[in-house]
Amino acid sequence: MVGGCTRVLPDGMKLRGDVHVCLMGDPGVAKSQLLKYVTRISPRSVYTTGKGSSGVGLTAAVMRNQ
Repeated sequence: MVGGCTRVLPDGMKLRGDVHVCLMGDPGVAKSQLLKYVTRISPRSVYTTGKGSSGVGLTAAVMRNQ
């Protein structure tokens, strides 16, 4: 969808320009279809699901509002 440029800071640290997206929502609101469309139009995109990712490679955090 969007991406940035890799930056190198004066102290030598590299900042990646990659953007990670996590879509959450009710079943049936076309989250998967949107991501599959983006992978077709964006050459650097990577589509993954919870089934196709390891626990180490995919981390998500959910916080409950009180």
